[in-house]
Amino acid sequence: MAKLTIVANIKANPDQIDLVKTELLKLIEITRAETGCINYDLHQDNDNPAHFIFYENWESRELWQTHMNAPHLAAYMAATEGAVAEFTLNEMTRIG
Repeated sequence: MAKLTIVANIKANPDQIDLVKTELLKLIEITRAETGCINYDLHQDNDNPAHFIFYENWESRELWQTHMNAPHLAAYMAATEGAVAEFTLNEMTRIG
């Protein structure tokens, strides 16, 4: 099984930064305990506090997909509905 790196970019609406940050922080502990999670690290841009990045590594794409269907992700989506201006996700493979 090939390991998978995920880079998720989340850009909150300017008036919703605190809400999005709070909800993103709730995901960390529970996700780090999931089967297959190697690391799950949240970052906030120093110059643009509305921009967050999750840098994640998973044992396999299948285990990451299980994470993506987890109840805590659905709860995050519901809690931040309308608060996120932009979301992009890149599935990546380490090559060096």
